[in-house]
Amino acid sequence: MATTMVNAGAEPDDAHDAEEALIEEGEIAGDYLEQLLDVLDFDGDIDLDVEGDRAVVSIDGGRDLSKLVGRGGEVLDALQELTRLAVQQSTGVRSRLMLDVAGWRAKRREELSALGTAAAQRVLESGAAEPLAAMTPFERKIVHDAVAAVDGVNSESEGVEPNRHVVVVPA
Repeated sequence: MATTMVNAGAEPDDAHDAEEALIEEGEIAGDYLEQLLDVLDFDGDIDLDVEGDRAVVSIDGGRDLSKLVGRGGEVLDALQELTRLAVQQSTGVRSRLMLDVAGWRAKRREELSALGTAAAQRVLESGAAEPLAAMTPFERKIVHDAVAAVDGVNSESEGVEPNRHVVVVPA
């Protein structure tokens, strides 16, 4: 199911053109990943979607897909970057596509959202700031969004990569 992208003040044709460009990104990424899966002798179904302002490509259904995720998503992050580069080589435009394998990112998003909400509740109760573990930019954004949904607390990122982390603070 594709989600229509609408920009405030954008003409319908602009939104349609942007969505078409994202669909093209997804198709290029899907072709690249299909070839890669063949070379690696992995089975998997590739699903293409558009969510907001990015193409989303998912690989599901095959066995041993956890090898494409790796420890803590390290292999998945590398595979996503390679796929983005393949799209950029084809289109000439830097891609922001999101790749998920075996639902790992979706599950991780749920876990991080719950982590952010729970930390926000603890900070509300204690009144004390709570630093969380180091996270990737993708993970920090999910936590920031979850904390923002709770009244009475804020969040900020501190530190330097790879040790950058979220701190939940009273508002």
